[in-house]
Amino acid sequence: MMNSTAIRQTFLDFFRQKQHEIVPSAPIVIKNDPTLLFTNAGMNQFKDYFLGNKPAPHPRIADTQKCLRVSGKHNDLEEVGVDTYHHTMFEMLGNWSFGDYFKKEAIAWSWELLTEVYKIPKENLYVTVFEGDVSEGLPKDEEAYEEWKKYVHESHILLGNKKDNFWEMGDTGPCGPCTEIHADCRSAEEKADISGAELVNRDHPQVIEIWNNVFIQFNRKKDGSLEPLPARHVDTGMGFERLTRVLQGKTSNYDTDIFLDTIHATEKITGKTYTAGDDKQSIAFRVLSDHIRAISFTIADGQLPSNTGAGYVIRRILRRAVRYYYSNLEYRQPLLYQLVGVTADKFEAVFPELKQQQDFVTRVIREEEEAFLRTLEKGLKRMDAIIAVSGKTIDGAAAFELLDTYGFPIDLTRLIAQENRLQVDEAGFESEMNKQKDRSRAATAMDTGDWVVLQDAESRGFSGYDRLSLSTSVIRYRKVSGKGKEQFQLVLEDTPFYAESGGQVGDTGILQFGDEKITVTDTRKENDLIIHFTQSLPVDIHVPVWAQVNEQKRNETAANHTATHLLHAALRQVLGTHVAQKGSLVHADGLRFDFSHFAKVTDEELTAIQEMVNAKIRENIPVVIKEMNKDEAMQSGAMALFGEKYGDRVRVVIIDPSYSVELCGGTHVGYTGNLGALVITAESAVAAGVRRMEALTGKAAVDFLLQQRDQVKLLTDLMKTKDPVQSVKKLMDQQQQLEKRIESLEARQLVGIRNELLQKDEIIGNVTFIGDIIEVPGADALRKLCHDLKNHLHDHLVILCANIGGKAYVAIDISDTVVQAKGLDASKIIKEHIGPLIQGGGGGQKNFASAGGQHPAGLQPAIDTLRQLLIEL
Repeated sequence: MMNSTAIRQTFLDFFRQKQHEIVPSAPIVIKNDPTLLFTNAGMNQFKDYFLGNKPAPHPRIADTQKCLRVSGKHNDLEEVGVDTYHHTMFEMLGNWSFGDYFKKEAIAWSWELLTEVYKIPKENLYVTVFEGDVSEGLPKDEEAYEEWKKYVHESHILLGNKKDNFWEMGDTGPCGPCTEIHADCRSAEEKADISGAELVNRDHPQVIEIWNNVFIQFNRKKDGSLEPLPARHVDTGMGFERLTRVLQGKTSNYDTDIFLDTIHATEKITGKTYTAGDDKQSIAFRVLSDHIRAISFTIADGQLPSNTGAGYVIRRILRRAVRYYYSNLEYRQPLLYQLVGVTADKFEAVFPELKQQQDFVTRVIREEEEAFLRTLEKGLKRMDAIIAVSGKTIDGAAAFELLDTYGFPIDLTRLIAQENRLQVDEAGFESEMNKQKDRSRAATAMDTGDWVVLQDAESRGFSGYDRLSLSTSVIRYRKVSGKGKEQFQLVLEDTPFYAESGGQVGDTGILQFGDEKITVTDTRKENDLIIHFTQSLPVDIHVPVWAQVNEQKRNETAANHTATHLLHAALRQVLGTHVAQKGSLVHADGLRFDFSHFAKVTDEELTAIQEMVNAKIRENIPVVIKEMNKDEAMQSGAMALFGEKYGDRVRVVIIDPSYSVELCGGTHVGYTGNLGALVITAESAVAAGVRRMEALTGKAAVDFLLQQRDQVKLLTDLMKTKDPVQSVKKLMDQQQQLEKRIESLEARQLVGIRNELLQKDEIIGNVTFIGDIIEVPGADALRKLCHDLKNHLHDHLVILCANIGGKAYVAIDISDTVVQAKGLDASKIIKEHIGPLIQGGGGGQKNFASAGGQHPAGLQPAIDTLRQLLIEL
């Protein structure tokens, strides 16, 4: 039986023999594409070639690509682990033709690889062909049908509708018919009972699609119409996990060697056994073996868990995994981080970036797990509070609160509700979810028009490293609308404007059309196409345009970008070579630099880092930039960033070969002395295992230091001293002494109040009852008094109230004996009886609880209510 590593290599070797260039996987995290958060198909990294934005470097390409599908159009998350063939992260084996071969070769090679190389029995394969669509004016794909007839009996060639057999990149853009190859993995008895042809594309777990060949020959326009493309392309994708399952004779992807190592490791950690069934425990094993791949590789490619965007998707996947092992494997401590090593070892040969960052990824995942497990416990307490006030149903708003605030998936809320014989208002929950989605869509909705092509020419891209102005022309433009405003996006034949990339913001400036000036407000990339944002169009957009970058902002930005290289090198020298860049923001006003490190940077280390950078600035070292082959650059010791996609040719920025050598496409100053100086203004934590430094250079650094000098002078004048530091220390000591005296006086006051309260006790049914409204300095004094009274009472119930600043505060303390004998619960009393009276709320435990409210007039009724409650028991 062929193992998964051999299966992958066989695919690549086969297409290498067919004159395909084998290229590496792009990062799983997408940059410079506003339509995607993650790579969700093998073709994503080649979009510019399909769109005609740039020529393909090779007419034939093949690879294996890391993909992630959890959100948007391709959302498989809820099926993952429940069925046997959906995944969050998966590998897509693919081969591409850019204006070279088409249907004949693609179909022939697909069949050759599957049946002659992999030896899949021909009778187990079915193919689908586009049947045509009258509404689109599209005929049946006769060309593909006739090609398949050369290899496959017509009973195994099935016609598919537009949904299954017409592929589109999005609402607009390249598209075309596709032909799918499906494998029937059922037993001989099942095949005899019903033909596989009747189960294709019917979600049968053993009749699955393994390969899709897309023939890109049309362009979908904004109005929905189709136009033929000048060059036709082939885009194929084969699910590696599904292929491996077929070749290894398994009925589940999770039974292949791709996942079994992780499943066995989970068995060892939890002491549970994987039975490969449909039970909750087996589903949990499958979820963990899938999710750890998605979480690990996205973090390794630079995307940290967070509360927004792509980071929130990763956090959601991680929390889904935690919920599964917490609830279904009864494992109450971090588990996922223990699986990173197994995953890194499994994929080291094909995706080495995870092994290279194993310690970092492990630490990030562990801290995320620990944080959610703490949240999970808080959420369970909140769940108890919701159950206490619910009738037979937990309302939708409460279920949504558990998800939104505590990260509780709805199925966890459902499970706990069932244990308490409650239902969940599913419709109300969905309504709240839809409201949130609608708010999110409204905030981000953009209407993008079709490109208006003025010249049939390719953009030559960025040429502004050495010049900030040039004469060029607009080759295309489009209108975009969103958030109540209208903008235009222009593409120039040649541009000096740097597009936002690598942490450096995009240039601003002027486009001059004759006597008319149009302001460029931003410059960004869409894939590799440089787009200039403007608020308006010129009267005559066809005339030559003089493009002028804002020189001051560019120079200040370039200085700050060079500073990040100096800072990165200094961090590695002072803190250690484990430091790696995890993000940056470079603009004219300053810089922000995120890096991997697991401790707060000490004041001594900050001083050493700053002094090292400024020493390099004073040396006025030339900033040397060279272009070379990527392999040559890496052999020379250049640092590359994880998660970045580099071409065959790269720019290498050298600031003293023994100090800093990095791959970088940004703009830089000519000499380090151009920075003037660098001042670190802040250091903080931004995520698990990631620290952030903020700094200023040049005039901004000098202004910052002058401002600090002025503040010191002001402090010196105010305190009438030449040594303000010692004066502040003296003031702090005096304040500490005063606070101790106040605390002592308050303690004496509370003793007096306690003694007065002990004189006011009542005996109600063998219980000592004390209830009073008292004057205290703060709400915490009520708690202190309750605990103090406990030492002087036995079978007691105490309710102390106070009006502090016009607000009501209540504390209730009940002895263990009374809790047990009378069945009282301080927390329930607060929620059911006291909270409504003071127009507030609170909580606690059975013995002690407290509350706050807006209605002090309700304090005496609260005491009377509790006294009556005790009388009636």
